[in-house]
Amino acid sequence: MPVATASLWRASLEPTPTRPSLRNDDDVDVAIVGGGYTGLWTARELLRRDPSLRVALCEKETCGYGASGRNGGWASAYYPQSDASVGKHFGANALRHLRQILHQSVGDLGATLASDGVDADFVHGGTLKVARSGPQRARLLASVAEAHESGLSTSDISWLEPEEMDERLRVSASQGGTFSPHCARVHPLRLAQGLANVCAQLGVAIYEQTPVLRVHPAHQSSPARVITPSGQLRARYVVLATEGFTPTFPRHRRDVVPLYSLMIATAPLEPAFWRDAGLANYETFSDDRHLLIYAQRTSDDRLAFGGRGAPYHFGSRVADRYVNDEKIFARLEDSLRELFPRLSSDVTHRWGGPLAMPRDHSPFVRVDHHSGLAAAGGYTGDGVVLSLVAARALADLLTRPDEPTPYTTLPFVAHESRRWEHEPLRWLGINAAVALASYGDRVERRRNRTSRAVGLLDRLMGTSS
Repeated sequence: MPVATASLWRASLEPTPTRPSLRNDDDVDVAIVGGGYTGLWTARELLRRDPSLRVALCEKETCGYGASGRNGGWASAYYPQSDASVGKHFGANALRHLRQILHQSVGDLGATLASDGVDADFVHGGTLKVARSGPQRARLLASVAEAHESGLSTSDISWLEPEEMDERLRVSASQGGTFSPHCARVHPLRLAQGLANVCAQLGVAIYEQTPVLRVHPAHQSSPARVITPSGQLRARYVVLATEGFTPTFPRHRRDVVPLYSLMIATAPLEPAFWRDAGLANYETFSDDRHLLIYAQRTSDDRLAFGGRGAPYHFGSRVADRYVNDEKIFARLEDSLRELFPRLSSDVTHRWGGPLAMPRDHSPFVRVDHHSGLAAAGGYTGDGVVLSLVAARALADLLTRPDEPTPYTTLPFVAHESRRWEHEPLRWLGINAAVALASYGDRVERRRNRTSRAVGLLDRLMGTSS
């Protein structure tokens, strides 16, 4: 069967007309660069706070073109830094506050979509992480114990013994695992396109097929400016919401690195498969390997399955051709069939794209009221819910800068990550980390023990607390 090169998400939707590009100069209150979740949520949140604002958004392609429309569809409370790291650097109170906001924001996202009339296939079924080796079981048991010691309850995260896991998800070599209710499944492109429609209805001027060449800060009596090939926007604030494409902008090449995450999807699977495999509540799922995988059962009963492992490209380059990695797609399919030995369906879709990872894995929300420049992002793949949280913080900072809110007091607001190393150290280090993660997984799978490479991986990427 031929394999589609467009994402399953795009192939499952009817084509929508492209919105007009910017054709002249204009003056606005807020200009947003990037038509993904962060930019769209920010536009929505600004106008929900102050409907009189003039907000314009520029997108190089179409809204949802990037990671927002291509991801695995996990609306989760996951945060890219460990609880131990957040607690160490920001304190126990900040960690509790962050957890509370993220946990409530999963449901908030679903309620917001419902109130806006956006059908994004939102199903709040929770998430499963299965242990498939002794080291994975030990790590997951330790993570549950640590979570409970730090204040979470069994209603937030619980351990499932193998027979309990099999009742929810039946995969090969299962040794139990964890369940958390703080995750929902979504159709990511439906979410992005629906949110864009909501923004347009609120009065946001959305310009698609409008690449941004430069962003200039405010200077003396001159406002901040967004420069495009056919016009410019003059604004009180310019919000950079470009995530994995941020390194393509001058002076931002080392802010984050664009990491490619690839996905595959099967044809719709028969009811007999699902009776055996589980996921009756449309839980998302993964295991605890070092080279991350993630999956969901779609609304039309496919398996959509993704993972890391694609190489980082020298100089933080981003290009469509980097998605065509036959070796990684083959590994993903092998992993999927290893998890589900009875899976006989063909893979029908293969796709991928870049996400953004800061050097310390911390997201960020930044506003400089003097220059008029603002930015949010750095979600390292956990952006479906985090983008809404970041947008709410950003909107609060722009509309009521002197009034602290539950969102502006989050630990990643006003956070400055150190920049990535210069090349070739960046290329060497990141690709060495990918190789170490892959090697560590092979050792655990074949020898049922933790590789010493894992400790080196943590030190190299700064993931230890």
